[in-house]
Amino acid sequence: MRELDETAAGGPIGVRLAVWRRRRELTRDDLASRTGLELDYLAGLETGREWVDRRGRLAALAAALRLDVADLTGQPYPPCGEEHAAVRAVAFHLRRSLVRRQPDRAPGVLLEELAERTRAAARADAGGDEHHLALALPELIEAADRALAAATGPGREEAVRLRVDAHVLAVGLLRRLGYRDLAWMLLHRARPGTREPLPVLVEEVRLLIDLGLPEYALARAERAEDVGADWEVPALAAVAQAMAGRRPEAEDLLATAVERATGAGESALVIAARAAVAAEVGDAAEAADHVRAADHAALDGAHRSRLLVVAAAAEARQDRADAAAARLVEADAAAPLRLRLDPFARDLVAALTDRTTVHTAAVRDLAERAGLW
Repeated sequence: MRELDETAAGGPIGVRLAVWRRRRELTRDDLASRTGLELDYLAGLETGREWVDRRGRLAALAAALRLDVADLTGQPYPPCGEEHAAVRAVAFHLRRSLVRRQPDRAPGVLLEELAERTRAAARADAGGDEHHLALALPELIEAADRALAAATGPGREEAVRLRVDAHVLAVGLLRRLGYRDLAWMLLHRARPGTREPLPVLVEEVRLLIDLGLPEYALARAERAEDVGADWEVPALAAVAQAMAGRRPEAEDLLATAVERATGAGESALVIAARAAVAAEVGDAAEAADHVRAADHAALDGAHRSRLLVVAAAAEARQDRADAAAARLVEADAAAPLRLRLDPFARDLVAALTDRTTVHTAAVRDLAERAGLW
C-alpha cells in the first residue's frame, strides 16, 4: 500500500528522497549503509546535483526506506496540459471495467472490426501516442468483453486473443502512468480462465521490473519460457538480472535474445536492451556505443524515444550535458508524452536544466511541459 505524502507533485526523485529519509529518522550515512550507494551520490541526489538513472538504485532506495517505488518517483504525476489530463483520466474509465460484473446487452462487434480497432490501438502504443491510445482503450475493452460474451464456436479463440491484447495494451498505459495496482488487477482480469497467455506474462515481467522487483520478474520470465517465449522475454530478463547486479547472467540472456531475434526491428530492440543493461550496471560508455550501433530507423517511436533517453543518461554520465540535452529533445520529438511520463527521463531533465549551455531553452521547455519547472 502506497503511503501518502505531500511530495508527490512531480518533482525530482531526490526531493522526495530527502523528505522520506528525514521521516524515517535516518542520516545519509544510514541510508548509504542500507543501500550500498555512495554517500556523495546520495547527497547529490538530495541537493539536485545528481539524478537516478538506474532501476536497481531506485529499488534499493525504496526498499531501504520501506516505500513503494512510486513514493520516490511521485507517480502518477499531476496532469500538465490537456493531453496529459486526458491520458490520466483513462484510469477512471478502466477502473469501471473491473467492477462491471457482466458485459452489457448491447450487440457485440464483429471480430473483424474488433481486430482492426485493436491493431489501431497497438499502432498508437508502438508510436508512443499515449493520447490516442488512452482515448481508444475504454471502448476497446468494453467491445472486447462484449465480443467474448457473444462468441461461440471457432470464433471464440480469436475473441479471447483480442480481449487479451486489448487488456495488455491498457495495462501498459496504466503501468507507465504509475497506476500499477490498477494495472495488476486489470492484467489478472485479462487471463482467460486459468490460462496464462504469453502477452500477459510478458507484461507481468515489465510490471515487476517497474515495481523494482527483479527476482519476481525473473520468476515470471521463467514461466514465460515454459509457454514459448520469443526474443523479448530474455531481453527483459537481462534487464532484471542487471538490476540485481548479475552482469554475466544478463549477457547470457542477451545472447539468447540475439539468437531468437528476426528482422531489423527485433535486432535493433535487442541492441537497445544491451544499451539498457550496460546503463543499469553503470557502464555509460558502453551504453552509448550500443545506442550508436542500433538501427534507429528500424525502431518505432516509443522504442526510439526510450533508447534516446538511455543515450541521454549515458552522455550526461560522461559529463557531456549538451549532447545529453540534444538526445532528450530528440526523444521528446519521437514520443512526447512517453518521455514526460518516464521517471528516469524526468529526473534527467530536472538535472540538466542548469547544466546545458547550447540547449538551455529547449531543456527548460521540456521541464515546463513536464511540470518540473
